[in-house]
Amino acid sequence: MSSAISAGQHSSVITAVHLTHEIVINAAAPAREWENASSISFSSDWRGEHPNSDLQTKVCALWSQRDLYLHFECRYRDLFVFNDADSDRRRDKLWERDVVEAFLQPDPSRERYYREFEVSPNGMWIDLEVFPGGIANLRSGMKSSVALNDKAHTWSAELAIPIKAITADFDPESEWRVNFYRVEGRQEPRSYLAWQPTGTPEPNFHVPSAFGRMKFQL
Repeated sequence: MSSAISAGQHSSVITAVHLTHEIVINAAAPAREWENASSISFSSDWRGEHPNSDLQTKVCALWSQRDLYLHFECRYRDLFVFNDADSDRRRDKLWERDVVEAFLQPDPSRERYYREFEVSPNGMWIDLEVFPGGIANLRSGMKSSVALNDKAHTWSAELAIPIKAITADFDPESEWRVNFYRVEGRQEPRSYLAWQPTGTPEPNFHVPSAFGRMKFQL
């Protein structure tokens, strides 16, 4: 997958490239539209320290009138996943195993309100609504696809998230606050990676003041 627009680990902006149509998500054979997607990458921990190229994580974004599409491409050392899930592959506490995560905040004025989406290397997922004092199942209708390349030691995931499940009043001229994360490891100290560092003493991804920005290409 190439990238027509790219930004490195130190950028705080990811651009979601506009689509005039929907695409089929297929992590094993990505749609050609991903070739024009922008991307960011990260390999450092939640403090922005200890970069590790063996854990390089790349994120691309596209959007249509219906969906926000995300593509994760992850280098890995080992895999640690749950073996059980609901019949639809939903799995509570997915962050206790290897996972990629997207935190999306469409209204930055409501700092403690955002959406959380997670996918594991074996295709389990969870979507959550985060608000002051708790979390709740979002039931967004998100679709996901994963693919594993044992030889290259990479795994990838694609997400199609209905925009109406993120915000009821979508304005592509506005910016969202967002962050992307990854967890890997069988036992502590596990690897807790972040695109935009949260800077907390212990691993903590729930720091919306540290989120980066997502712009929507018009």
